[in-house]
Amino acid sequence: MTTSDSRPSYDPAASVLEHCRALVRMDTSNYGDDSGPGERKAAEYVAERLTNAGLDPELHESHPGRASVIARWDGRDRDAEPLLLHGHLDVVPAVADDWTVPPFAAEIVDDYLYGRGTVDMKDFDAMLLSVLEARQRAGWAPRRPIVLAFTADEEAGGRSGAHWLVDEHADLVADCTEAIGEVGGFSTEVAGRRLYLIESGEKGMTWVRLTARGNAGHGSMRHPDHAIAQLAAAVAAIGNYEWPAEPGPSMRQLLEQIRELTGSTSDDPDKLIAELGPAARMIGAGIRNTTNPTMLRAGYKVNVVPGEAHAWVDGRFLPGEREDFVAWLHEHSGPGVEVEIEHEDIALEDEFAGDLVDAMVTSLLAEDPEAHVAPYLMSGGTDAKAWYRLGIPSYGFAPLRLPPDLDFTALFHGVDERVPVDALAFGARVMDRLLDHA
Repeated sequence: MTTSDSRPSYDPAASVLEHCRALVRMDTSNYGDDSGPGERKAAEYVAERLTNAGLDPELHESHPGRASVIARWDGRDRDAEPLLLHGHLDVVPAVADDWTVPPFAAEIVDDYLYGRGTVDMKDFDAMLLSVLEARQRAGWAPRRPIVLAFTADEEAGGRSGAHWLVDEHADLVADCTEAIGEVGGFSTEVAGRRLYLIESGEKGMTWVRLTARGNAGHGSMRHPDHAIAQLAAAVAAIGNYEWPAEPGPSMRQLLEQIRELTGSTSDDPDKLIAELGPAARMIGAGIRNTTNPTMLRAGYKVNVVPGEAHAWVDGRFLPGEREDFVAWLHEHSGPGVEVEIEHEDIALEDEFAGDLVDAMVTSLLAEDPEAHVAPYLMSGGTDAKAWYRLGIPSYGFAPLRLPPDLDFTALFHGVDERVPVDALAFGARVMDRLLDHA
């Protein structure tokens, strides 16, 4: 490896499109259990590329076919603390009939690469592989040691992926002091200027099942303890509630950046976030708790009143509000409805400051000098929640320079998921720069 400060010439984006297309063509759909194809084929692809580049990857299966890959990449400063770069290999399912192109064909149409995973998040996996290969060929190691993690099962909460690795193989990543993963670093437009959003935190999740019970009977009679009626009242109370805006540190920084870009004097966070255009749908959920009923189950015949009815609610809470949030769910469900937490995970937020943040901003500005950068709190969750259990803060930074007319956030889990081909190359160049600054 080159150990001097004389950086050789190479193209970090040389193989990013090739890798993204290859990974998209591997159906790694995650149905929330072990019934899908699993990630093994994609994990073997990644492991082979890492091996060919001179690394010694380890492939770990939590269950047959549910495979993750971990590899260490030496840095020029071998005494520096390692940085974890993580991307998941699974994708959410896609219904082919809904798409204008086959979701696993990786077709290029009008300079966009289409396919399930092009946004979430095989694009980032491809960036990492392309940068690694280019640097290894050129003999140019990253500044600090890197741990690469390509995980299974992120789309179902990571219990067979990142969380399993933390439980069973924590030693593989435990010495990392910081991490970088998905859902950040993409651009949107505010007042005609590009604003890149870096994820510095995530809301917590509380998925609950509501159960109402009453006496079953004939549909023609009176039923004062009607299970469906009780449940419907709870669902309406929870689903229709207007949560107040309570922006935390990351979102306050974002709101201030929007004020500067627009010249606005408004103190209304919703009005300010509306300046983000289509991205406001996702970003706006980071300033308040949310409770969305998502499933209902009751009854089996129109003239039979069932004795039991169920509903499920996807609850997301801001950092520091878990206890109050759960208490609110019990209160608004009503006295006759049972609230059972089926799955939950932590909220987290890290300061948008420090050497790693500076490195991300510097790397973006080097490729896009007109860029503006701000943090945000993501409404969903990623593998960052698993690494956080080991005390490893993780930022969302999969950089993409996007056209202003693209409704990018709608493509996460959406139909016709796609990424501009030139955005892939941009992201690889930014990530390459990051490895010299971080």
